[in-house]
Amino acid sequence: MLEQTSTETTRTTGQIAGADSGRPLDALFVNAPLRDYAERPRVNDYTLPVLGMAYIATYARHSGFNVGVLDAEAHGLGIDETVRAINHAAPRWVGMNLLAPTYELSARIASGLHSDIALMAGGHQAKAMPQRVLADPRMAGLRALVLGEGETRVAALLDDEGRRASLPGVMWRDRLLGTTAAGVAHGTDTAHLLAPDIDALPLVDRAYLPQDPYRADDGRIEANIVGSRGCPYDCGFCGAAVSANPDVKIRTRSPERIVAELETLNAEHGATAFRFVDDLFLGAARIIRPAMDTFTASRIGERYVWDATGRINVLHRADDAMLDTLARNGLREVALGIESGSDRILRAMDKRITAEMTEQVAHRLMERGVSVKGYFILGYPDEQPDDLGATVRHIHRLWDLADAQPGNFRASVFEFRPYPGTPIWQQLTADGYDPEQMLAYADVDLTDQGADESMRARDEFNFSVGIQFGGVPLPELRGTLARLAREQHHRNASPGAAA
Repeated sequence: MLEQTSTETTRTTGQIAGADSGRPLDALFVNAPLRDYAERPRVNDYTLPVLGMAYIATYARHSGFNVGVLDAEAHGLGIDETVRAINHAAPRWVGMNLLAPTYELSARIASGLHSDIALMAGGHQAKAMPQRVLADPRMAGLRALVLGEGETRVAALLDDEGRRASLPGVMWRDRLLGTTAAGVAHGTDTAHLLAPDIDALPLVDRAYLPQDPYRADDGRIEANIVGSRGCPYDCGFCGAAVSANPDVKIRTRSPERIVAELETLNAEHGATAFRFVDDLFLGAARIIRPAMDTFTASRIGERYVWDATGRINVLHRADDAMLDTLARNGLREVALGIESGSDRILRAMDKRITAEMTEQVAHRLMERGVSVKGYFILGYPDEQPDDLGATVRHIHRLWDLADAQPGNFRASVFEFRPYPGTPIWQQLTADGYDPEQMLAYADVDLTDQGADESMRARDEFNFSVGIQFGGVPLPELRGTLARLAREQHHRNASPGAAA
């Protein structure tokens, strides 16, 4: 490995967020890049903030530890540069979030760490395939695999590694014996360790998020926040599916605590726009109604705007008065998992919606001036050319609806990729697909489809395992994706289009 230059040392040291440089570093939490940017530089300049990692870092700091976050993806770092930055910082522990698309990159980083740095890891891949992670020789420094929410257990490990034996959901491997061990809780604090009270957690310290809050194209300062944890739905492709997470207790933050965070972000950072990134803020009537009562009492809509992820079936049942209240309280855009224009594929996904429901919900929102962002998956298992055509027509109908309404519609289209632990992963493996091939994630450069400029804002999301799961050949699928992305890009750039 090449020696790090003094210029590079200064650059990467400055990219460690939130740490006190005057004290020894107890832990450095590392978000791996989505690809090795030393081989192909990134072409966009913003990535989603690592809120989960920032929650863990904030809790650790409140527990008395000096911790930092190195978001290699946000800074566009290459693998070697990331490793050198970690080793130069010399933390006692490194914490990594293991995700299917970036697992190989995370493993390469782990293999380059100095032997005196202890490694802990969590994330969806850790939970879905713990034995595979523990057996990976590149993870030789792994001393704790933390399954599920990590705040309380990470702080306990930083306090004393020996406590892992009493921490539920923590696994490790005895490298001499080749056996796996797991912590066993004693007493009555298991729930606190596995599913902490999210209202009792400290507000996220934004010092750990190098790109949040940020200034958006419209000049507003925007910030991302979480209103809940867990999801009661079982969408086949989703890592948050309830069947893949039977241990997760669904919890929501109190409306008062959410409003307190909005006010804090405004006072400390000048934020006036917010994005709820969790699945449930507009995903259940029992959450929406009390939240809107508090928003109304706090006059949120007079001062702020906000975006949220919504459930189509829930919003379809909402009456006009509720939608009016959402718009009056500052709702700017709803992100909907539309996924397909084919009712046959929607049933296969267990979405519990129809294409007609989507059109009705989108129309009712947009006529109130609320914009809609629709997510779509192309190439779902058993998707046929007619299904793909139905999705393309569906997107065009939604664009046409938006042209006649004050609200806007944006389509965000992705190629299907399977994630371990999800319902569809179980089905595909049962059908004979090779797990090794389904884990071979690679970034896809769609510029050969003539979509380079329209891909700029979503470069980080173009991943594939290179398998045709339905009846549409991959080149045709990607050509369709690129055409839709290009059309959406042109709509965004047209006069009067929403940002």
